[in-house]
Amino acid sequence: EGQKLQQQLLDAAKPHLLRVMGPNCVGLLVPGCHLNASFAHVGAQPGHLAFVTQSGAVLTSVLDWAEGRGIGFSHMVSLGGMADVDFGDMLDYLAADRQVSAILLYVESITHARKFMSAARAAARLKPVIVIKAGRHAAAAKAAASHTGALAGSDAVYDAAFRRAGMLRVTELEELFDAVETLAARVQPVGERLAILTNGGGMGVLATDRLMDESGQLAELSDDTLTALNDCLPRTWSHGNPVDIIGDAPGARYGAATEALLRDRGVDALVVLNCPTAIADSVEAAEAVTGHLRDSHKPVLTSWLGGARAEPSRKLFRAHGIPTYETPGQAINAFSHMVRYQRNQDLLMQTPSTGSDGGNGDREAVAALIDRARTEGREWLNEAEAKQALAAYAIPIVETRTAPDPEKAGAIAAAFDAPVALKIVSRDITHKSDAGGVMLNLEGADAVRASAEAMLTRLRKSHPDAAL
Repeated sequence: EGQKLQQQLLDAAKPHLLRVMGPNCVGLLVPGCHLNASFAHVGAQPGHLAFVTQSGAVLTSVLDWAEGRGIGFSHMVSLGGMADVDFGDMLDYLAADRQVSAILLYVESITHARKFMSAARAAARLKPVIVIKAGRHAAAAKAAASHTGALAGSDAVYDAAFRRAGMLRVTELEELFDAVETLAARVQPVGERLAILTNGGGMGVLATDRLMDESGQLAELSDDTLTALNDCLPRTWSHGNPVDIIGDAPGARYGAATEALLRDRGVDALVVLNCPTAIADSVEAAEAVTGHLRDSHKPVLTSWLGGARAEPSRKLFRAHGIPTYETPGQAINAFSHMVRYQRNQDLLMQTPSTGSDGGNGDREAVAALIDRARTEGREWLNEAEAKQALAAYAIPIVETRTAPDPEKAGAIAAAFDAPVALKIVSRDITHKSDAGGVMLNLEGADAVRASAEAMLTRLRKSHPDAAL
């Protein structure tokens, strides 16, 4: 009944060229023109970030979180069930808006994949698009399906799609805003080799551990750089990367070390850390670092540790457009965002082969599969057909057999030495798992035969009109 009413609403809106958001959404806010068509508990400050989410709860939570941090938005959009307006529509619209500097997405499922990819690739060429994809694990994916009414899908597929579209994927809401600050930096790295400068050895070690967690790469300092550092640092400095310039480091020492590291052609980016001490001025160190960045074409990220006493240094960095973070781990994560974003942008700019020669695949066989599906009124291939299409192009697949009845299924299973999966084949059942049409880890002919009989009995009751 709900689906019927929804379609009636869409049909009524279409002649008037009206678009419909929802269902199950909070609405939208456009602070720049004082539009608040939502039931959010607070408004949004004007800004240049667009946030688009399937979850109304995520939207209201981000609104509340951003209010206390002075973060503004150009648009806040809750899509809900996406009966009409979806991510592809919003990406197209926001990509063309010059007031939008970056687009942030919270995604649980994608309804029109081709439309989404086309819009995402176009938007990512113009401005950063940063995405959280919920439902990375099976339990979360199940919750997402019940929440939005759509399957969350394979996370590996989503991950590959986001990378190919030039978007940056993060895993936490707070990471969205850290990533925006990072990607808005003056320069982006041309390589992945990182130097770490610190006045505290322990913080340098923690930063290195985090870099290794991210599969990052420490820069190997050149002989010229080591000589320059020997000339300007105490004899007890670390003589390697991370560059520990000792806890009593004044601003001049920070400045000289920063200059030497940025001159090294083997260093693509620099993270500068500062731990507060009673014998050195943290603000002086920040001023020295800032003063050596005017002519640099390499990204520099900073982390001045501490609470209120570190805030003047952080304000100084922000005023000069230098990304700054509260912890070394956040600074390393930010560098990782830069690296992954650049990789994805490179992937976005690659032009795939047209495949005009058809490769070595059997195009006629695949065309026949597609024609048969269209003749039957389908817009998709079933699993057996999809595997035949892959096999036609010599793409490895799991061996699959089709059985007309439980008896034959048992006989086929007897030929395998390993456990098998049993799946229903029906043009009327697209999502087999949700319908109870998948059983895994079945061993032996008897187990497969009995499971097939039970599955058919169950599906005949739940889907009486389906062709099984």
